Amino acid sequence: MRSRLKFNTFSSLLFEVVSIVSGFILPRLILGQYGSDVNGLVNSITQFIGIITFLELGVGKVVQSSLYKPLTEHDDQKISQIMTSAGRFFRRIALIMLAYICVLIVFYPLVIRRDFGWIYTATLIAAMSISSFAQYYFGVVNRLLLVADQKGYISYTAQTVTLVLNTVACVILIKLNMSIHAVRLTTSLIFMTRPLFLAWYVKRHYHVDHHATYDVEPIKQKWNGMAQHIAYTILNDTDTIVLTMFASLADVSIYSVYHLVVYGVKRLFTSMTNGIEAMLGHLWAKQEKDRLDTAFAWTEWVIHTGVVLVFGCTLGLILPFVQVYTHGVTDANYQQPLFAALIVLAHACHCLRLPYNMMIFVAGHYKQTQSNYIISAAMNIVISVLTVKLWGLVGVAIGTLVAMLYQTVWMAWYNSGNLLKRPMKHFIKQILVDAGSFAAMYLASGLFTLRSASYLSWLVIAVECFILYFAIVFVINLVFYRKQLAALKDIALRRLKRS
Repeated sequence: MRSRLKFNTFSSLLFEVVSIVSGFILPRLILGQYGSDVNGLVNSITQFIGIITFLELGVGKVVQSSLYKPLTEHDDQKISQIMTSAGRFFRRIALIMLAYICVLIVFYPLVIRRDFGWIYTATLIAAMSISSFAQYYFGVVNRLLLVADQKGYISYTAQTVTLVLNTVACVILIKLNMSIHAVRLTTSLIFMTRPLFLAWYVKRHYHVDHHATYDVEPIKQKWNGMAQHIAYTILNDTDTIVLTMFASLADVSIYSVYHLVVYGVKRLFTSMTNGIEAMLGHLWAKQEKDRLDTAFAWTEWVIHTGVVLVFGCTLGLILPFVQVYTHGVTDANYQQPLFAALIVLAHACHCLRLPYNMMIFVAGHYKQTQSNYIISAAMNIVISVLTVKLWGLVGVAIGTLVAMLYQTVWMAWYNSGNLLKRPMKHFIKQILVDAGSFAAMYLASGLFTLRSASYLSWLVIAVECFILYFAIVFVINLVFYRKQLAALKDIALRRLKRS
């Protein structure tokens, strides 16, 4: 189990690093080659296409949760029944997705009412939709099986390889002054190879009968994952959609640059926890309560401490980075300090909720927790729509932050009372330590000044920032979590002795 956790963590982390690097390279080239409006258009279309994942209705997580027990028991018949049921569901969704794309192609160019012609926008949507359709719906069932079986490293490796190929191909096309349509179509064609590889791997290494019959639905609570997935989709996609409808494409472009940073940091952080959910899922399936309680306590502390350090550094470094990243781009004002602070804190809250969200998923408590997801999604929509006209970018960031704060506290409360029975005092103490750490780092942020608009100058203050913030987090945890630090020291010493 530990070796698979290491493989999953490393491969996931590698994929996210490559994804972040690619995510910085390509948008900057697009921004410089095609301008802020085209960059905003591409990001807006990406978010609208991303709504397609709404159609999955959260069934993916339910499928993954349903697979933990039969995989632990090596029950091939049950695994086949779950895979068959999931496959039928996603094939139906694929048809709905095609209809959605057709509607988007027809009406989206009319809605944005900008300087782009209908044919220009419609064909761009078509080019960008191919990869989403192919890689998500035709590969999702096999991907879920691998992740549930703690073999997510297979999927992550395939994603890394195709991402590198795509980045190289797109850089070449942009340098050759090819159209944005050619660039995005190339991305779609390359990413189509992922589901083909996963299908081949599963067929070779698993005994799955995709035509298995069953009398009772093998995926329990198939429809109760809906609220969770709707909320996740809304929390991630609402901001860009609201800005597209009520602001300008320049605002969408500004948002996309900041979102690129914080979303990249969030993905990098969550990649280091991807293997943990499957581990907790297997412990829950075996009902090994003591090991589960210990594993969760460590998971909670490590995630909270990591979030404070990583997002504290992000908060201090995002404005200087954006200054360097957009140097020479003068068609929009990319220096937005208040928006930067709010969006960083919102995504930090999203990561703080990870341990509690994991337990809800592994326990399969979808129906019991759906009210929380519905309320948080409604909060984000209502607050964002009401405030975007008054405060623009800041308004949508406030909506996201409030929704994330509510969801984090609610999940911790539910986990305390219904799953692990872990007293809320542990969560309250952890949150107060988090808040104190963030406050100390914010007060120290004025010590760092960008000397010139260059990546080298930014890298210098990034190293200085990390060293100081690490010291702050270490000292605070030394006061409040001395036992955890001592245990980490003992683990590190034992591994050094073995090596």
